Amino acid sequence: MSLHPRIITLGLERIEHLLKALGSPEKKLPPLVHVAGTNGKGSLVAYLRAMAEAAGYRVHVYTSPHLVHFNERIRIAGRLIEDGELDEMLTECEAANGDTPISFFDITTALAFHAFSRVPADLGIIEVGMGGRYDSTNVIEPALSAITPIGYDHTGFLGDKLEGIAGEKAGIIKRAVPAVIGRQRNVSAAVIEAEAAKLAAPLFRMGREWQVTPTAAGFRYDSDLMSLDLPAPALAGAHQLDNAATAVACIERLRAARFAIDEKAIRTGLRSVEWPARLQRLTRGPLVEALPPGCELWLDGGHNEDCGLALGRMASDWAREPAPLPLYLVFAMQTTKDASGFLRPLSRHALAARAVPFPEGHAAYTPVQACAKAAEVGLDCVPVNDIGAALEDLLATQPAPMRILICGSLYLAGAVLARNG
Repeated sequence: MSLHPRIITLGLERIEHLLKALGSPEKKLPPLVHVAGTNGKGSLVAYLRAMAEAAGYRVHVYTSPHLVHFNERIRIAGRLIEDGELDEMLTECEAANGDTPISFFDITTALAFHAFSRVPADLGIIEVGMGGRYDSTNVIEPALSAITPIGYDHTGFLGDKLEGIAGEKAGIIKRAVPAVIGRQRNVSAAVIEAEAAKLAAPLFRMGREWQVTPTAAGFRYDSDLMSLDLPAPALAGAHQLDNAATAVACIERLRAARFAIDEKAIRTGLRSVEWPARLQRLTRGPLVEALPPGCELWLDGGHNEDCGLALGRMASDWAREPAPLPLYLVFAMQTTKDASGFLRPLSRHALAARAVPFPEGHAAYTPVQACAKAAEVGLDCVPVNDIGAALEDLLATQPAPMRILICGSLYLAGAVLARNG
């Protein structure tokens, strides 16, 4: 770990040095889509992969963080990297790096590009880790850039001004390379447009060059060249219509680059897409089996104010069901996140919460501290020792059936998925 500490340091010098030592694998990849943004990056990647694979394309995918197994980060031509390959690639990367200090994400990114360069594929989808301009992934020359909604997150590294955060995200835009832009606040949109103008990069923006309209059956996508009535995506939540439509906008740009991804493949991708811990209903496993009949257990890794708003909208939809289940939260959060801002939209719908310890290795609120944050927004909260104790306490003190949402962190979500088998 001395060679690749988990300390986050932004900058490209270290990874550029390692990639050169590896023979510049980032220059030996198929056409790439580079995805930045605060919320919806992972979902956009999942939709794009599902649609491209439905059209028969082999797709490399690099995402972060992983939930349970590190291998989840690197998908090689449709399959997760195997342990043997991972060991081999890491050995080669560390040998090439020598004694030069390098961050965990730098060497992980180099490893992914090195692995991708050895296996033929038709398309690659690369998710930014944090920010964009100085992110380790920003050494590629993509065929398409995409920026999902920008909000406040990682403010300790990116700053607490939206203009500055947007400037970092817009740093993935490349000269003359088209960029698909999801729904943005006016401030972020202006920053993106200014960056694109400097680089003569054509923009394809939600609300400008293309539109999304919810329908009874799903959503309608409209642009100058395409009009599609599409089914609701398999991922839950009204915000997923925006993410799905942004994927369609990316597909439209890829079609212009001669990728044959037709409407059938788009529809198939929307129905088959999977992305764990994003408003995921858990339907099996020991945690689910411990609940009485009629109870629901949901999991979401969102951890910032905009994520809280999206979950709040879902909670509002649940409350309008003919026989709505009472909603309870189980959560844990890092101290670098705005816990009150995240919980505030949910506090209007949740009857109570249970705060659990955060997975080890991260600066996080203790359950008592997390309950104090919940109290700031008027949410009754009890600290407990772990996820199992949280569920047991809710069942012992509240009437069943109920709906339980575990939320606040992707790291917590990963621990829940691991515990649930």
